Amino acid sequence: MKLKVGVLFGGASVEHEVSIISASQAMAALDREKYDVVPVYLSKHHQLFSSEKFTEVEIFRDLDKIEKSFPQVSLVREKSKYFLVPVKPSLFSKPIEIDVMIPVVHGTHCEDGTVQGLFESVGIPYAGCDVIAAAVGQDKVVMKHILQNSGIPIVDWFWFYRYEFERSSSEFLIRANALGFPVVVKPANLGSSVGITVAKTEEEFIVAVREASRYDVKIVVEKAITALREVNCSVLGFDSEMKASVLEEVRKSDEILSYENKYTSGSKGSSKGMASASRIVPAPLSEYQTQEIQKYAIETFKALGSSGVARIDFLLDESTHRVYVNEINTIPGSLAFYLWDASGMDFTALMDRLVKQAVDRQRMREKMIFSYDTNLLASYKKGVKGAKGR
Repeated sequence: MKLKVGVLFGGASVEHEVSIISASQAMAALDREKYDVVPVYLSKHHQLFSSEKFTEVEIFRDLDKIEKSFPQVSLVREKSKYFLVPVKPSLFSKPIEIDVMIPVVHGTHCEDGTVQGLFESVGIPYAGCDVIAAAVGQDKVVMKHILQNSGIPIVDWFWFYRYEFERSSSEFLIRANALGFPVVVKPANLGSSVGITVAKTEEEFIVAVREASRYDVKIVVEKAITALREVNCSVLGFDSEMKASVLEEVRKSDEILSYENKYTSGSKGSSKGMASASRIVPAPLSEYQTQEIQKYAIETFKALGSSGVARIDFLLDESTHRVYVNEINTIPGSLAFYLWDASGMDFTALMDRLVKQAVDRQRMREKMIFSYDTNLLASYKKGVKGAKGR
């Protein structure tokens, strides 16, 4: 019997459309001889929809029409089985059974542990990072603190809340000057290079903070590397097994790798996700640099408690030859399949690994103790004070 694999995509994120592209690629790669694929679309209004027609990107050109034309569903558990149940049942609607979920969502309200929390609450097996690892990977402030504590190299940086800057910007102008211009200003919880600006002066810094503040309440400021090369490495793993892919060097036309560089470069208006970006695979680096970056990629993956497939982005300073971890993408665009394809594992095999991970993690958790069988309420008496009856 085939496994019924739900692929979740969309979400209330600025990376909504990117998620749709990534998910269409992932669903196309799933082996139909092994799996029944169930597309699960999460709208920008936090509503779930499912249809066999959702495997094609073209149907999402009119998002409003999706919500009007397809039935809304909810994810429920009945005994040991999981179903997508129509919110408004009709003669033509019926529950859709799902065995495992693969989230292919990006950004806030999605990749940050939110949908993972939904899966955990229902109890359905799912691939990728758990709630904590997903949340940590999305929040650049928490992530950087963990990397620093783990001895993993990152660029000099500081952070603050938006309201602190609004109350008194002078303190942070002083800190930016101490860090040394140019600096990179970015929202703490976002991806796809949205809201990121390079500031070369105090005036540009103020504008950059205001731009980043449109997307988040926490702002990260980093020392910019002027002789910069951007190199990425994917890591695939679960529990004690972790493997690094070949490296890629991403080419860019702006000072930073912009949203347009990532998703519309060379695509003539029809994006193929991260797979469409201008890149060199494998990256033209020495064997020593390649091994160093792969080592730091695995260390980052491990320190942040990641699982599934992730992409770790690095900054390489050509003037000093030093390498810094920039960030982790716990659900990378296009699931970084192009890096694994170049490493000898095609997209279909990658999806097999993710499905297997979801099943293996569920089996492992079933052997762990999460609650005790007690009869505490049987002896509970109304009006008794304190947890121990005192």
